Amino acid sequence: MKRPPNRRPFYFCKMNFIQDKDWFELLKHQCDQEYFIKLNSFIEKRYQEVTCFPSINEIYTAFEKCPLSELKVVILGQDPYHGKGQAHGLAFSVNDRVQYPPSLQNIFKEIKRDLGIPIPNSGSLERWANQGVLLLNTVLSVEEGKADSHKNMGWELFTDAVITAISQKKDNVIFLLWGNKAIIKKKLINLDKHVVLETSHPSPLSVYRGFEGCGHFSETNRILREKGLAEIQW
Repeated sequence: MKRPPNRRPFYFCKMNFIQDKDWFELLKHQCDQEYFIKLNSFIEKRYQEVTCFPSINEIYTAFEKCPLSELKVVILGQDPYHGKGQAHGLAFSVNDRVQYPPSLQNIFKEIKRDLGIPIPNSGSLERWANQGVLLLNTVLSVEEGKADSHKNMGWELFTDAVITAISQKKDNVIFLLWGNKAIIKKKLINLDKHVVLETSHPSPLSVYRGFEGCGHFSETNRILREKGLAEIQW
């Protein structure tokens, strides 16, 4: 996509994931939206002034690791982990050799309860992304030690556009919405084409309100089997 004259380049338009032509075609028009121009200006400024996560070149990792053509499941998070060395662009995921944050611990505990799969040695969920799971946060950046610090700066509009586009252009996607911030996105999804599974967030503050015992992982695989699609190896 050519950059209009006299306009600064946008991080979005330079990210590696646009090499996937399907994501590029689906989202390229966002680059010229007023909200997105303001968002990129804000992101550029804050990343220069303070420590932000994930690294600037990992903001769109969820799209890089899960091509649109392979998308089967969407797991919607909130904003990235705000501790040093944790966030790497995939919702709920951390890099190898990084201690599991409480929410991720609870996710692994539910998988063990639901499917009998032992808690893994790595907190990286890249293996899920490689199987068609889009690990998308509703806000894609955060400042160190400050949860929700990039809330209401434009990311929500972008990720709403992502969810809406997936709903319109894809079929038979399973959306796992955990917590109120994710559940509110249900209104963007065509329930005649897609499946929504919803429950509380896996954080220690709300895991007992429904996430614990939700069975979303086995249910996702049951639905995939019914549709003739490969199950996710959780």
